[in-house]
Amino acid sequence: MSGFFKRLTLKEDPSIYEDKDSHLVRVLTVKDFLALGVGTIVSTSIFTLPGVVAAQHAGPAVSISFLVAAIVAGLVAFAYAEMAAAMPFAGSAYSWINVMFGEFFGWVAGWALLAEYFIAVAFVASGLSANFRGLLLPLGIKFPNAISNTMGVNGGVLDITAVVVLAAVAWLLSKGVSGAAKVENILVVLKVLAVLTFIIVGLTAIHIQNYFPFVPKYHVNADGTAFGGWQGIYAGVSMIFLSYIGFDSIAANSAEAKDPGKTMPRGILGSLAIAVVLFVAVALVLVGMFHYSDYANNAEPVGWALRHAGHPVIASTIQAVAVVGMFTALIGMMLAGSRLIYSFGRDGMLPGWLGKLNKNNLPNHALTALTVIGIIIGALCPFAFLAQLISAGTLIAFMFVSLGIYALRRREGKDLPVPAFKMPFYPVMPALGFLGALLVFWGLDYEAKLYAGIWFAIGLVIYFSYGMHHSFLGKKAKKEEADAASKVVKDEKEEIIED
Repeated sequence: MSGFFKRLTLKEDPSIYEDKDSHLVRVLTVKDFLALGVGTIVSTSIFTLPGVVAAQHAGPAVSISFLVAAIVAGLVAFAYAEMAAAMPFAGSAYSWINVMFGEFFGWVAGWALLAEYFIAVAFVASGLSANFRGLLLPLGIKFPNAISNTMGVNGGVLDITAVVVLAAVAWLLSKGVSGAAKVENILVVLKVLAVLTFIIVGLTAIHIQNYFPFVPKYHVNADGTAFGGWQGIYAGVSMIFLSYIGFDSIAANSAEAKDPGKTMPRGILGSLAIAVVLFVAVALVLVGMFHYSDYANNAEPVGWALRHAGHPVIASTIQAVAVVGMFTALIGMMLAGSRLIYSFGRDGMLPGWLGKLNKNNLPNHALTALTVIGIIIGALCPFAFLAQLISAGTLIAFMFVSLGIYALRRREGKDLPVPAFKMPFYPVMPALGFLGALLVFWGLDYEAKLYAGIWFAIGLVIYFSYGMHHSFLGKKAKKEEADAASKVVKDEKEEIIED
């Protein structure tokens, strides 16, 4: 039994990752990571979640839900920043936990993040498609149901717009990260300008009475969820947290960062800070413009509020920019997801061809796999259920990273360099990050936890049936054991001969 546990906790030598990832080109700067982070975090959700959470759970106190979720995300982001500065490897939490706690735990953390990227890529592509088709409707352009919806939904066979969008982003990324970063930077500026435009215009339509009572009285919704009071705020936090998890997409690309000791912490913490300000501002303006109950069952609260406040042109413009801005989230998710899949292939945990680089030192095999699986998930799977896996899986990875800081500190200055950035208030802050992520996870719906359990069961089957036996780390350990045993036999023979 002890031998089995020893096998599960085999730790990768960080110098191996440094050597394997040295072929990736370090071209990304702080500006690129800020754009990548903001583009991924400030996605479609900023135009929908503030209104949805206000109507379903928190009322005007939705801004508090955003702040609390941001505090928890911020605690974890500090841990991410130190990890990325000390170990700028592709694969973020998967690679870090492999080094800190061992292969099995690294697999669990990486498998958790894999759910985020597979599903988020399909989910964002589907959302972009729906919004794009919504923009075309006033022009009299309507796609047939067969190519507008996923299989089995309203006569759908394949969402062709989502497929084209995924293929287009994959093609862009296949040409190199520097070109994709330039496109990302431009689109993020457009998206932020759209958000700022809503805030400025919305401020002219504020009605102070809509803020009172700021924290509505608690009651139970018809579906059994909480509304009002601290219970409603907490329910909002678990729903909102999904919006902030995009900073992992920055860390996943740390092997392609210039001066990662500085660029990674600034990119991770800076993008999260910008996102928090924008989310809270949008939430406060939205609930001030109209009573929070007006946003119930409203799929586009920002556009609705602007139109009913007498700004239809601005509403349409912001919706158009929002559609274009969804490309930023796709670029970030597909860039990070492909690096994670590459990391699994690099280590032999998944088929080795996924860890191969092309002649331009790009992991395009992994990118192709992510694109194909994203298209399949988008075509076959019900998003309302699978989207919950994004939060559940990522929160588990966040808990591992927070605890990993304790193991990291013991090794800094030994087999790992002392990073240029360190998580403040050690040893208290890592514990707070872990507890915060655990509390948010606890607040997720039962279905989210159930689907997360199923996803991890599948991951365990793959690990024990394939990854454990094909792992380069495991093969190396076996060879070392065989060499050691051979040396013992050889020494014994020499002793017998001498006798």
